[in-house]
Amino acid sequence: MKLSANSKSFSDRLGYKFENPALQVRALTHASIASATRPDNQRLEFLGDRVLALVMSEALFQADPSASEGQLAPRFNALVRRETCADVARAVDLGTALKLGRSEMVSGGRRKEALLADALEAVIAAVYLDGGYEAARQVVLRLWGERIARVDSDARDAKTALQEWAQARGQAVPDYTEISREGPDHAPVFTIEVRLVSGETEAATAPTKRQAEQAAAEALLDRLKAGQ
Repeated sequence: MKLSANSKSFSDRLGYKFENPALQVRALTHASIASATRPDNQRLEFLGDRVLALVMSEALFQADPSASEGQLAPRFNALVRRETCADVARAVDLGTALKLGRSEMVSGGRRKEALLADALEAVIAAVYLDGGYEAARQVVLRLWGERIARVDSDARDAKTALQEWAQARGQAVPDYTEISREGPDHAPVFTIEVRLVSGETEAATAPTKRQAEQAAAEALLDRLKAGQ
């Protein structure tokens, strides 16, 4: 199979040349454009999720021999969660290489966090099937780069950390409220406010509700810690 110029460019950004280019094409094919002769990337995504998990587990295990399971688990979660995968996908401009149906293109599919994260996992699986585990491991470690070294020793997400902060002080779980939603359907912007029963509040804006909630929780945590 001959790759298009766009696919070749993505291969260069990925840092891996496929012996079987059809695997790369399948990894980048969304269900919205799939057909009997053009399978989508969902099965590859399933496999890639597991390959990524093994690579990250191994990397973290080797990086800190003294770390307990309780320390390794949140670091692992921070490195493999959807937001991180989508950030890595954006770093290699995966969105421009995605093969989408017209409806997904019109709705901004090339920027959607879920599509980017899923496609990146599919690409990891494609590399694994094409070149074996070591090839996939090298690609993952190169793409994640300093994210692995920088992962915080306590990498709980901000919402969980804020909830634990509140409950440790006898408070109910924080309340999250959508203040506004702006922008077109394919590129919404959400503003979320988090409030503690003790009255402290913070708000944040992001392209998804989850990101806005996390950002609001992080901002409130920072303020609470600064006031201690």
